[in-house]
Amino acid sequence: MKELTKAEEQVMQILWEKGNAFIKEIIPEFKDPKPAYNTVSTIVRILERKGFVGHIEFGKSHRYFPLIPKEKYREEVFSGLMKNYFNNSMKQVLSHFSGKSKMDIREADELIQLLKEIKKKNTSNE
Repeated sequence: MKELTKAEEQVMQILWEKGNAFIKEIIPEFKDPKPAYNTVSTIVRILERKGFVGHIEFGKSHRYFPLIPKEKYREEVFSGLMKNYFNNSMKQVLSHFSGKSKMDIREADELIQLLKEIKKKNTSNE
């Protein structure tokens, strides 16, 4: 799967959130300064060529919708990050983010609980 540029990803985030939208419905979702209509239209057409977006015609207008689920894209991007930056090691990922981010006690407890559940599940599958 091809990676998206920052602008393409912003449009996809909007489409994933809305489900489908006309260009005129995408533009208000951007923070100021909002991009021009033609800019968003060009980005959407690029996303169509890449296979991320489809459309339904309504006369001269098009309503666009995502063809790739957000979860699938997230999985692909994260797999690439793990492979390219963390040697496919979840331990390295967790070590990196736990040292760099401001994880509060509640989040740390939730992460520990999640890891215990994963361990229990993997142990019962053996």
